[in-house]
Amino acid sequence: MDILVQIDKGILWILQALRQEWMTPFWEAVTSLGNSGWFWIVLALVLAVCVRTRRTGLTMLLALVLGAMVTNVLLKPWVARVRPYDALEWLVPVIGPQRDASFPSGHSCASFAAAMVGRARLPWPYGTLLVVLAVLVAFSRLYLGVHYPSDVLAGSLIGAGAAKAALWIMGRREAEQ
Repeated sequence: MDILVQIDKGILWILQALRQEWMTPFWEAVTSLGNSGWFWIVLALVLAVCVRTRRTGLTMLLALVLGAMVTNVLLKPWVARVRPYDALEWLVPVIGPQRDASFPSGHSCASFAAAMVGRARLPWPYGTLLVVLAVLVAFSRLYLGVHYPSDVLAGSLIGAGAAKAALWIMGRREAEQ
């Protein structure tokens, strides 16, 4: 576990050293897409309203719920990891204090939950573009100094797992009809 902490710290130190003032507004805008999952929820609802994409939208919503349950309800309170800006005196966060624990990243989880469903259910290039956006949202959490890399990786994997579970559940449901 000690090696993971050292890797986390090293990556954050490098990112802090590479920060550029002119890039910060871009990363703040990207991270705002993940705030409370609003962008992904709206996207899923829009898809759910349209007849041709209804199942994709519903599957996305299910993936978002599953990911949020694991991340926000189960793991964040249980692990209760302190944010890196509270643990590392040299790390200066770009945005204000966050309200919840650091592990795992909820922004990353929601982004990958929705994007991986989109990747599986939407035609090219739409699903791929959603995955690119999910990667950007996840990276923004590191750039802004509010998560450790392992938080982002765990959130991304949980989100991808939630997408896989939602796709499996909806696939079973469709097969039964």
